[in-house]
Amino acid sequence: MTDGSSGNLETTRLQSAGPESTRPAYDRILLKISGEALMGPGQFGLHPPTVERIAQEVKGLHALGVEICMVIGGGNIFRGLQGSAQGMERTTADYMGMLATVMNALAMQSALESLGVHTRVLSAIPMAQVCEPYIRRRAVRHLEKGRVVIFAAGTGNPYFTTDTAATLRASEMSCGAIFKGTQVDGVYDSDPKKNPDAKRYDRVSYDEVLQKNLKVMDAAAIALARDNALPIIVFSLDAPNGLAGVVRGRGKFTTVDPG
Repeated sequence: MTDGSSGNLETTRLQSAGPESTRPAYDRILLKISGEALMGPGQFGLHPPTVERIAQEVKGLHALGVEICMVIGGGNIFRGLQGSAQGMERTTADYMGMLATVMNALAMQSALESLGVHTRVLSAIPMAQVCEPYIRRRAVRHLEKGRVVIFAAGTGNPYFTTDTAATLRASEMSCGAIFKGTQVDGVYDSDPKKNPDAKRYDRVSYDEVLQKNLKVMDAAAIALARDNALPIIVFSLDAPNGLAGVVRGRGKFTTVDPG
């Protein structure tokens, strides 16, 4: 583990690409973003200019030939844990949260297709009139045909977060890494917005994330990523052209890997 101002992707991949290469370090990735990322300056719901900006980022990476899957949370519309905390039965609250992720997935699909990027939404909860059911082989085929695939409705089961769903889908799709877009440029030992002395990590192991309770993903997602040796790259969604740059090893980010 190191701390500093920039992270490192998988060394051998970047070395083979060359220091000045524009070739992405991974051929297939899963992009995980929170529902709150779609709110923009608002406090609830969708902010269309923000959705379009993120879609532009995805389009830029897609143009480089990277196969892209996405998982989007639903916290901008409804969060199951909050509903449960307010007295709602947990299973019902979680299903409502899953439906919120479908709404966000459809919004992102619309934004991407308006930019000319062919996109498919695959839901873990079947709803044939709205999107396709999740079938692994179908999802792989969509990726091979150059379509962006958005996985919705989590795993289809209550008590599992979209972080866990993202790690599961990334493993099933044989993605090279999970790229988690956040509001900060990596992993810190405390909230940098509240603590100006927060320590930032360039690289941290799965075990350190669990032991130090670093806020990357929930414990189940981290454990699943560790078991499948799946790197997690944490970066800021607010950095201009951040996604395409980070996938090529540029800019600020934190890598979570075996260490």
